[in-house]
Amino acid sequence: MRPFIRASRLSSALPLLALLLLALVPVLGTALDQPFYITFFTRVIVFAIAASALNLALGYAGLVSFGHALFLGIGAYSVALPTVSGHDSALMHLAIAVAVGGITAFVTGLISLRTSGIGFIMITLAFGQMGYFLMVSLKQYGGDEGLPIPGASSAFAVSLGHPLVLYVVCFVILAALTLWLGRLRHAPFGMVLRGASANARRVNALGIPALRHQLTAYTLSGMLCAVAGVLLANLDAFASPSTMAWAVSGELIVMVVLGGMGSVFGPLLGALAYLVVEEVLKGYTDHWMLVFGPMIVLVALLGKGGLTGWLERLDQRIRRHVVSAVGPSGTTQETQP
Repeated sequence: MRPFIRASRLSSALPLLALLLLALVPVLGTALDQPFYITFFTRVIVFAIAASALNLALGYAGLVSFGHALFLGIGAYSVALPTVSGHDSALMHLAIAVAVGGITAFVTGLISLRTSGIGFIMITLAFGQMGYFLMVSLKQYGGDEGLPIPGASSAFAVSLGHPLVLYVVCFVILAALTLWLGRLRHAPFGMVLRGASANARRVNALGIPALRHQLTAYTLSGMLCAVAGVLLANLDAFASPSTMAWAVSGELIVMVVLGGMGSVFGPLLGALAYLVVEEVLKGYTDHWMLVFGPMIVLVALLGKGGLTGWLERLDQRIRRHVVSAVGPSGTTQETQP
């Protein structure tokens, strides 16, 4: 019975089932002749990638960044600006997004990490809004009206303008990123981040520079979020300063918190729950936020850990029930008459 107890973890089984269903979306969408499903779930996966990137800083390192939409916008404009100039190379777009996103994250992180708590939140918010107003002021690149992207990124004769190709690329990136974050969580680097999140002074007392590790995590997080921006630009065929707005940063934070900060599958569950429920509610009422807000509060009231934490607590209840039924030795207990 012990293998059964280990295999019955809903906190692992349900996210893996969600990944499996996402892998089948192109097949189902094509079979049902519903391209909307492919487009919609591509958006879900893109935001799951962005939320996973934020989770590295927020969930692992404890850095509450309210400006991660800046990196999402950098990725989007890394596609828009070169494409308008006639350069549609996906490798070029990716290189620009990673380089500019990484440099920006390093510089802003170096400044922001001089503070903590509410100070860190406000500084990251300020940097995000600086990027927003910068792109609004550039009228030659669309200003606040945004910039249409005339063509999609392409590499090796494969264009991300095709919905199925874009979906597969997005899914592979999400799966690889989730696997990497799962391994990182228990790697020495990840353990230092989690330790610094709990108590940075104790980590420093051990001779480990917590600030250096947090800055590295913040920089990697910005780079990964910029990659999500590249995918988002190819999905929308449009780049807009609104992508950098503080509201988008807030949505990413809600996705991470909703799914479970610091968990491997939390960003995926959070993005799925947030965007799917939002889409369903929009179909019923224009005032969907009046319903959606209390629902998020209700999930928060379920306890620390969001959806992942709720599944883990359910696992514990199932495990205690099974153990009490089979006994400590693994044999079924018989009740005495």
